[in-house]
Amino acid sequence: MSILVSNSLARGLRRERAVDTRTADRQWLHWAWLPVLAGLGLSLLGIAAISTTEPVLAQRQCGFLIVGMLAAAFVGAQQWRWMRRWAWILFAVNLAFLVLLLIPFVPDSIVRPRNGARRWINLGALDFQPSELIKLTWVVAMAAWMRTTAHVKRFSGIIATIVVTLVPVGLIILQPDLDSALLFAPVLLVMLLAAGARVKYLLIIACIAVVLAPCSYPILKKHQRDRIDTLIAQIVGDTRLNNGNGFQSSRAVTLTAAGGIVGSGKDESGALIHYNRLPEEHTDMIFAVIVCRWGLLGGLALWALAAMYAFGAFMVGVRAGTMFGRLVAVGIGAMVFLQLMVNTGMTIGVLPVSGMTLPFVSYGGSSLVCLWITTSVLFALASRRSRGFDLDA
Repeated sequence: MSILVSNSLARGLRRERAVDTRTADRQWLHWAWLPVLAGLGLSLLGIAAISTTEPVLAQRQCGFLIVGMLAAAFVGAQQWRWMRRWAWILFAVNLAFLVLLLIPFVPDSIVRPRNGARRWINLGALDFQPSELIKLTWVVAMAAWMRTTAHVKRFSGIIATIVVTLVPVGLIILQPDLDSALLFAPVLLVMLLAAGARVKYLLIIACIAVVLAPCSYPILKKHQRDRIDTLIAQIVGDTRLNNGNGFQSSRAVTLTAAGGIVGSGKDESGALIHYNRLPEEHTDMIFAVIVCRWGLLGGLALWALAAMYAFGAFMVGVRAGTMFGRLVAVGIGAMVFLQLMVNTGMTIGVLPVSGMTLPFVSYGGSSLVCLWITTSVLFALASRRSRGFDLDA
């Protein structure tokens, strides 16, 4: 009997020590709070902007925000090591969802086509867009691969990462969604630099890409070529396309200019948006709504929140105790910030119009929930107390 009691006491002490160790390994004051607060600020700004013309959609976006934050709370409470362990499995499952979208005999009740594109899977109350989640699972898978510096020190290792990246990129292009697919290239470049890839190899690949880029123009779809032609026309001051292919871009630029410094207010900006018939005002072109309603100050506030998010993600990477954590944090920060830069750039007429949404701000449940899950990954990484840097962990 005494032996049984002593054994049970020993097991209890071991469990208590394990719990104490797990608790001691977590810290609650860290840089990931910056992306969390920035994401919340951007989400609330988006809801307010959507309510300018679509109050019902704004209420639905509030519901999506709650779901996203609950999902983030669950993921952020987990140990970060499961991500590396399951990285390739999650990536493969996500790729399977992208393949499902392209199977022609899958009924519309499961895959919902919109404007000729098959990007959404019907989940009842929420339409799931796999191309949103693939951004996270791809970053995690690439970080798991590149955490061993030897992989990216060799030219063949860099080519391997590009080949793997081309798989989701190709599937997304076939939806078709060229705009989202193009986001992977600059993020991969940032991650390769953070992983210690040789700059001369990256320069060689970049030069080849720049030379070959113009050759892709003839194989682009007509609407994609029209966007490039419209941008060139805007740059040279040609207004002949403003009522045709350039209508969306010209309306966005007009409304952005109408906001002035402090904006037009809710009622006046709503009337201006309605009068100018701005397409996709609650999704792709929501930055024009923000600047029209709150002026230049509103646009600068959005950019300040975006910079806060990117800086917080960068600092999570700097303070990470592993190469894997560093690459995941840098990849997430680059993905969100570059997407925001492209969206605002197209709204003010310095980039071709695309279907790329504004992170946390544009209407869309799938996008918002995935972004909050992505942010919670930063939180999970930063919550781990570092005891030195482990290159291969």
